[in-house]
Amino acid sequence: MDLFKKDDMKAGQDPRPLADRMRPRTLDEYVGQTHLMGAGSLLRRAIEADQLFSMIFWGPPGSGKTTLARIIAGAIQSHFASFSAVLSGVKEIRAVVDEARVQRQDHRKKTILFVDEIHRFNKAQQDAFLPHVESGLITLIGATTENPSFEVIAPLLSRSRVLLLKPFSDDELMLILEKALKDSERGLGELSLEIEPEAMAAIVWSADGDARAALNTLEATAPLVQTQKDHSRKITRALVEEAFQKKFLLYDKGGEEHYNLISALHKSLRGSDPDAALYWLGRMLAAGEDPLYIARRMVRFASEDVGNADPRALTVAISAMQAFQFIGLPEGELALAQTAVYLATASKSNALYTGYGRIKETISRTGTLPVPLHIRNAPTRLMKELGYGKGYLYAHNFEDAYVPQDFLPEKLKGETYYHPTDRGYEKIIRERMEQWRKLRGKKERS
Repeated sequence: MDLFKKDDMKAGQDPRPLADRMRPRTLDEYVGQTHLMGAGSLLRRAIEADQLFSMIFWGPPGSGKTTLARIIAGAIQSHFASFSAVLSGVKEIRAVVDEARVQRQDHRKKTILFVDEIHRFNKAQQDAFLPHVESGLITLIGATTENPSFEVIAPLLSRSRVLLLKPFSDDELMLILEKALKDSERGLGELSLEIEPEAMAAIVWSADGDARAALNTLEATAPLVQTQKDHSRKITRALVEEAFQKKFLLYDKGGEEHYNLISALHKSLRGSDPDAALYWLGRMLAAGEDPLYIARRMVRFASEDVGNADPRALTVAISAMQAFQFIGLPEGELALAQTAVYLATASKSNALYTGYGRIKETISRTGTLPVPLHIRNAPTRLMKELGYGKGYLYAHNFEDAYVPQDFLPEKLKGETYYHPTDRGYEKIIRERMEQWRKLRGKKERS
C-alpha cells in the first residue's frame, strides 16, 4: 500500500477520512511546528537541499509526523520507501535494503526509509537497520508517539536526531479547521458550512492539540447540520457536543504521559501533599492505568522515600495491594487512596535508598571481597580446621544481645553506609546505632 499516492479524486468522491484528505502536500501548506519547519530551520534546509540525515519524529498523536514524511517524499530527489512497523518485519527490511543497493548502484540515488510507529519494532528488528544506517545506505526517518529513550535501541538512537513535535496550539488548530471548511477540493467547502465561535472552541478544546482528532470531530459534526430558514448551514456547539460526547483523557499506559503521571504521583507523595497525591492517583485510575502497577509503585515508595522513618508504611502499602487483589474495582480504589494519604503524611527518609546505593557502588568498585573467616559457615571438619567460624561471638550470649565485632570484609573495615535521620522511627534507630558505636570504640581502646 503506497501511503504517498497523490490525490486523484474530489472530496465528495474520496472515501478517505477528512484528516487524511487535508494533509498538507507541500512545505508552504504545512501549519505548526515552526521550531522545525520555519524558514531557515535545520529540517527545512535539509529537505530543500535534499541532504537529509537520519531522524526520529517524536510527538503525540495528530502532531504531523506522517504528514512531514509525506512532504519529504514529495520534495526530495532521493528514492523514498515506507512501511509501518505494525505490518512489517525483518523480511521487509531486507527487501528495502536490497532495493537501496540497486538504487545506489544503478541510479546513484540515496534511499530514504520512513518507518511509522518505529517503537513497535523489537530489538532484533531495529538491529537490522543499524549497519545500513551506519554505512549511509539508508537514511532513516522514524515516527513514534513513545519516548525514544525507552523504545529505540541506543546504537540506532545515537545515529539519529530526535526531532520533537509539539501538540498543535489552539490557533493552529483553528487555522487547520478553517482550511478544511473552505477547501472545496479536499475539504468540506462544497457544503457551505459556517461555524459558531463556541463550536470552534469546543472542537479545539476536545482535540487537546491533536489535529487528526479535531478534523475527525468536524467531519462527524458536518452531517448533523440542518439548513435553516435563511438557508444558512451552521455548526453549533450543541451539534459538536452531540457528535463528540466525551473528552478522553490524554494518556498512554506505555508512553511518556504514563511516566509523567506516575512521576507526579511519586513527587506529590515525597512532597507530603496528600491532596495532590489523591488527584494524580485519581487521574491515573480514571485513564485506565493498571491499579496494581500503582500499588507496586507505592510499595517501592514506602521503602525508597519513607523507609525506616515509618516502617509501617511498607506494611500499609502491601496490605493495600492485597486488598485490591481481593476486592478489585471499583471498591479496591479506596485502599489505594488510603495508602496514598498515609505515604504522603508519613515521616520521610531516603537513608535506606541512599545507603543501598552506596553499597552497590562499593561492590562495583571493590568486586567480590572475601567473607571474613570468623563469620563464615563451618559445616565440615575441614572448614573448622581452616579457621572458618573461629572467633565468632554469639550476640545472644551478651548483655542486650550485642557485642562489638567486625562483619565487613577487611578492606571495608570501619565503613558506614546507612545513616538514619532523626525523623520518625529512624531517630530511635540512630540513637541505638550511636550507642553501639560507643561500645565498639571502647572495645578498640581497651
